[in-house]
Amino acid sequence: MQNVLDSDSEDELPPGWEEKSTEDGNVYFVNSYTKKTQWTHPHTGCKKVIPKDLPFGWSKTVDETSKTIYVNRETGNKTYVDPRLAFAKEEKKHVHDFRQRFDGSSTAYQVLHGVDLSGKYALITGSNTGIGYETAKSLARHGCNILFANRNMEATDKAIKEIVKETNASEENLKSIYLDLASLESVKQCAQAVETVFSDHLDMLILNAGVFGLPYTETQDKLETTFQVNHLSHMYFALLLERLLKRGSRVVFVSSESHRFANLTNIFTNQNLAMTKDQYSAMMAYNNSKLYNVITAKMLSEKWKAKGICVNSLHPGNMVSTNLSKSWWLYRLAFFLVRPFTKSLQQAAATTVYAATASELEGVTGLYFNNCFYCEESALARDKEIAQAVYDMSLRLIEDISKT
Repeated sequence: MQNVLDSDSEDELPPGWEEKSTEDGNVYFVNSYTKKTQWTHPHTGCKKVIPKDLPFGWSKTVDETSKTIYVNRETGNKTYVDPRLAFAKEEKKHVHDFRQRFDGSSTAYQVLHGVDLSGKYALITGSNTGIGYETAKSLARHGCNILFANRNMEATDKAIKEIVKETNASEENLKSIYLDLASLESVKQCAQAVETVFSDHLDMLILNAGVFGLPYTETQDKLETTFQVNHLSHMYFALLLERLLKRGSRVVFVSSESHRFANLTNIFTNQNLAMTKDQYSAMMAYNNSKLYNVITAKMLSEKWKAKGICVNSLHPGNMVSTNLSKSWWLYRLAFFLVRPFTKSLQQAAATTVYAATASELEGVTGLYFNNCFYCEESALARDKEIAQAVYDMSLRLIEDISKT
C-alpha cells in the first residue's frame, strides 16, 4: 500500500481510503483494505466537518431501498454521495487556521458555489454599477435579500431589473434605499430607514461605494468630497447600523492597495484628516481615504469583537473597468489601456463576496484581504497610535457636524 506521505496533496486521500459523512455533519474515513474507520484524516490527522445544510440547489430523498439519495434540482442528477462532502472543512484549533481556496483569477460565482444565502440580508452601497453591482448580482443569484443603498435611484431600479432578469432572483428580495454619502444627514436618514426594512438583523454590510480622481470639491458638510464619500460617511453609516449587527454579522470595507501609498504627514500637522484645497492631490486624497477604510475596519473589529461582529477590509483589484475613472479623460484612457490585464468584474467582486460569505471566515475579524486571502496591511495601517488618532479625529468630526 502506498505510504500516506507519498500523496501529492495534504487533502488527497491515500489509495483505499474513502471519505463519508454522518447525518449530523461529521466526516469519517474508511479504509477499504482493512475496514478500519476513523474520525481524523489519514494524512493531515485533522477532523473535518460539513455544513449543516445541503448545498444550494440540492435536495434529499430516499430510494426504493430506503437509502438516502441526493438530487441536484438544476440538472436532475442523483447520487448516493453526500454533496456536503465537497464543502468539508477542517475543525479549527485557532480562528485564523484556514487555507487559501481561491486566488486572483477566481470569480464571485466560484466563491459562492454551493452556498445557499436564502434568509440572509445584505446591504451594499454603490451597488447599481461596477463591482458593487456584480457583488449584488452574485449574492442575489444565491437567494440573498439585498438592500441597494445608492444616490441614483433610477439607475438602481434598472440594476435590480437586470439582476432579476439575469439570475431569476425574486424581485421581492431586492429593494432600494436612497443614500447620498456626500451628506451626513442623508446617511443618518438612510440608517433610520434601513431599520424599517431590516428590523431584526443585518447579516452583511458591504461598504463598497467610492469616488476617485476628483478635482477639489466640497460636500454640503463643507468637507473634501473624496474624504467624506470614501471614508467618513461609511464609518458613520456602520456606527449607526450597529444595532442591526448581531453575532455572526459581517461588515466589509472595500478599500484598495492604494492605501499603501498614503501620506499623513500634513494631516497630523494640521489636525485635519481631509486635505485642504491648497495641499490637495486627487490621487493622495484617494490613497488616504483607502487607508482610513483599513484603519476603520481594524478599529471597529476591536470595538465589536466581543459582540461577535466581524469587520474586515479588502482590495478588489487593480484598475478594474468601472465608472470609478469617469472624473477625468486621462484616467479613463489609463483604465482603458490596462483593461486586458486587469480583473473582470466577476473576479473583482470575488474578494468582497469571499469576505462576506466564506464559511472558514466565521469569527475572523480585523484582517485585510487581497485575492481572496488575507495579507499584511501597510505599516501605517498597522500603527496603533495612528489608527487611534484617525478613528478619534473621525469620530469628533462626525459628532461636530451632527450637532449643527
